[in-house]
Amino acid sequence: MTWPMLFGVLSLMTFQLVDSAFIGQLGRDPLAALGFTLPMQQLIIGLQVGLGIATTAIISRTLGAGEDVRAERLGGLVVGVGALMVLALCLTLWLTRDQIMTLLGADQTLLPMIQSYWAPWLLAAWTGAMLYFGYSICRSHGDTKLPGYMMVATSVANIALDPLYIFVFGWGLPGAGWATVTAFGAGCLVIYPRLLKRCWLRFDLRQLALTKALQQLSGIMAPAMVSQLMPPLAAMLATALVAGFGSAAVAAWGLGTRLEFFSLVVVLALTMSLPPMIGRALGAGDIATIQRLIRIAVRFVVFWQLALGLIWVAASGLVSNLFSSDHAVQSVLDDYLIRVPLSYSGLGLCMLMVSVCNALGLSLRALLISVLRLFLCFLPFLWVGAQWGGISGLMSGALAGNLCAGVMAYSLYRTGMRQLLVSAKP
Repeated sequence: MTWPMLFGVLSLMTFQLVDSAFIGQLGRDPLAALGFTLPMQQLIIGLQVGLGIATTAIISRTLGAGEDVRAERLGGLVVGVGALMVLALCLTLWLTRDQIMTLLGADQTLLPMIQSYWAPWLLAAWTGAMLYFGYSICRSHGDTKLPGYMMVATSVANIALDPLYIFVFGWGLPGAGWATVTAFGAGCLVIYPRLLKRCWLRFDLRQLALTKALQQLSGIMAPAMVSQLMPPLAAMLATALVAGFGSAAVAAWGLGTRLEFFSLVVVLALTMSLPPMIGRALGAGDIATIQRLIRIAVRFVVFWQLALGLIWVAASGLVSNLFSSDHAVQSVLDDYLIRVPLSYSGLGLCMLMVSVCNALGLSLRALLISVLRLFLCFLPFLWVGAQWGGISGLMSGALAGNLCAGVMAYSLYRTGMRQLLVSAKP
């Protein structure tokens, strides 16, 4: 179940990196404008992933109980609720865009460029969320192949359209947003007819005990969503801190963040494929299988991410030159790559533990892990590092904070598992 999601998520990260590379050719200001957009993008992704976690947990358990029709109606409920929630968030971001950019410390000269990008970008974000909800319903039914194939197809389409929209049509930075709208819109036109054909979506919600269903959904969704919204909040605070070192630092930090997303692709795939397996085993009361699955995943994530971090360190100079032609941006990005990637094992372990705890029904513990990672480990270390050693110290703080977060997350998971074992005993 992990392999299709691995290739799918990898393709998404690839198109985002290629997107950054194309935008980087437009100069420092478009790249900086993109960097200021990333925290908002994480905010929307946090909302949709939180709902996706609840979708996978509830529908898979409902299917395990043999209630197929109810699972189909829950799918329709998720699509409707998700569409409205993400639309409301996108409209709020659009109406408050000036205030947000001011709070993040954006230079006044960048505001017109940022505003020209936000309309297509927000439309792309909503379309991408709708596509993601379709993927979540597929995963709930045990199908990871269709989402994986669609992620690859939409990413390839996006990469093909980027140079056409950005350079050939002369749309510049907004062209990147319109390319994403086109690709994701086409994806929705493919996946939703498939869901309806397979009878995985039903919209006769009057037959669903709506109040009970919404309570069930919100019981998992609310903590998971808050947990997913913590990283974008921290990203906004981190971006504001980085902005004090100039636009070159913001551009480099934005590129580094995209490289980080790319580096965590295997972990992201595991967080999508592992919960349905854990949920079905939990429904069967097979705790031993759950523990074996998690041990395998933890060992793999730690060693894989450490090896990947070492590769980024070795290739730091080459990567810096590839993604920007600005020497100031290259210098800061090089600094980022020789420090922060070494902590990706801790960050990956933390992400995995959040997903595992949500799948085990320990959503409040997952929320606690997210809050402590960001506000006890990452941001304080980031601030101390910046005060101690400037932008280089800030990167060192990110390294230390991620490693501490990984140790903390695993410790909290083990405590939760012990409590779960005690409660499972007759």
